[in-house]
Amino acid sequence: MPLLAEYAITPDVFDTTSYASEEICRLHLDRLREVMLAEGLVRDLRDGEWRQLFATNDREWHRRGKELIRKLATQGRLIHFRPASDERPIDDSGWCAEALATHNLYPLTGGVIVTNRVKAVFEDEELVASVDRLPTAAWWTRRSPSVRLPRTLDAYKEHLELVLHCANSISFIDPYLNPRRGGYQGFGRLLAMAGGRRPAPRIEVHRVCWEEACDKRFRPEFRERIERNFREALEPIARESGLKIEVFLWDDFHDRYVISNLIGISVPYGFDTTTNPSAITTWTRLSRDDRDDVQREFDESSGRHVLKDRFQIP
Repeated sequence: MPLLAEYAITPDVFDTTSYASEEICRLHLDRLREVMLAEGLVRDLRDGEWRQLFATNDREWHRRGKELIRKLATQGRLIHFRPASDERPIDDSGWCAEALATHNLYPLTGGVIVTNRVKAVFEDEELVASVDRLPTAAWWTRRSPSVRLPRTLDAYKEHLELVLHCANSISFIDPYLNPRRGGYQGFGRLLAMAGGRRPAPRIEVHRVCWEEACDKRFRPEFRERIERNFREALEPIARESGLKIEVFLWDDFHDRYVISNLIGISVPYGFDTTTNPSAITTWTRLSRDDRDDVQREFDESSGRHVLKDRFQIP
């Protein structure tokens, strides 16, 4: 299961009257909050009609539930999804059916979270799980802070798909990233997955200012070759996909990451791929604090590295 997963949640989960007490409702919402704000996205069904339900006082929405929805929206974790069925949902079971219909169009990497009342209607549907029995759902128990994957472009695309399609900002941090060299030649195709949407996400690439296997001094000829390699490999892709890519050249660093507004991931081999199917790597999801600290590390004002130069593509 990818380190970032997408879910659908029916409205009854946020309704205090769906539970034996307000306290039980709060406990379930707190558990959802912990997961969704660290590793989840939630489908805003029928182009935002789902979220609009919580702007009304038609039901006894729990305060923690409304707060969670607000934070999901603020963090860019509510993902608009077009209507998937002809009939507009008129009850919680209808919203579950709508969620399942979207799954048929574009599969959820997580599942559909409901209450016991709605689960009884979809008793045989494994993708649907009651909020108080989530540990019994296979898709919930597959969640993990790390994942083992082949070092192939297809595997990288699969595990970064939601990040590339949904994040507002994405930083690729890899000291030796060179989109014209060897295993990095698929990097442009990875980047292209983030394009074709408005507004376009902010894309940054961070690498060292010197070339691999040379001395670590900043020389004009190194800088010129690095920029030329990036422009020749990525400029056509950037123009076609509507992306602007800013490349930062630093004095020195070692660790490799994907940092976005949705998730931070430690990627030990960076974005270098191989055709050897037995070559495996381990990606690890960072805590929110560590993700933010890595982002600060690659801010020129932090003083933790020396920025030697930068350029933008196109």
